[in-house]
Amino acid sequence: MEFPMRINKFLAHKNIVSRREADALIVEKKVTVNGKQAVMGQKIEEGDAVEIVGEIESKSYLAYYKGRGVVSHSPALGETDIASKLAKDYGISHVFPVGRLDKDSEGLMILSNDGRMTSPLLDPKLNHEKEYEVLVDKKINNMFVRAMEAGVDIEGYRTKKATVIASTQNDKRFRLTITEGKKHQIRRMCVALGFQVQSLKRIRIMNIKIGKLKPNQYRKIEGAELETFLKKLGL
Repeated sequence: MEFPMRINKFLAHKNIVSRREADALIVEKKVTVNGKQAVMGQKIEEGDAVEIVGEIESKSYLAYYKGRGVVSHSPALGETDIASKLAKDYGISHVFPVGRLDKDSEGLMILSNDGRMTSPLLDPKLNHEKEYEVLVDKKINNMFVRAMEAGVDIEGYRTKKATVIASTQNDKRFRLTITEGKKHQIRRMCVALGFQVQSLKRIRIMNIKIGKLKPNQYRKIEGAELETFLKKLGL
């Protein structure tokens, strides 16, 4: 780390809280520097004693099944988003979705109040795997599989290498593992190859699997599963 450094960046580098969470703690007067109350934007020198005063909100991590027709963030008039459903159905209001999943898609999302994980989880350079079950409108063939795995040109951008496992029970269905998440990426990849997606379900993010969850159900991520997940994120 290079000093002097803004206090929120310092706390984020130490993996204590995210920058946004650090700013909130400073406003709440829960951060001190060398025994004195910290101020917003304060610069930290090497060797300064930075401390969190009192308790901070405990971290929660949930695996959640987003159903079709539900939006991840910022609902338009008449739409339903994850936060609204959680508050209405479970009284949960302290976690937020990390990342997005198309309105017409379904499946696994990670919900948390740990702002530290947002950047490492969503950074395509870190190659975190996400696995999907995909159903298209016609039979897939070896040419389709090879093209999807090699990378598809979608409007001037070539997608990263992927893994495709064709279903042995349905010749229109396959599993796809990617390490990035461009907007509508899977649907656009299929369209570029002459196929239309009929259904799209995310079943895994890194080591977190959707398991037996049904739409609008959730479970806690904890124990060894959480330990592995955070370790992979560098937290």
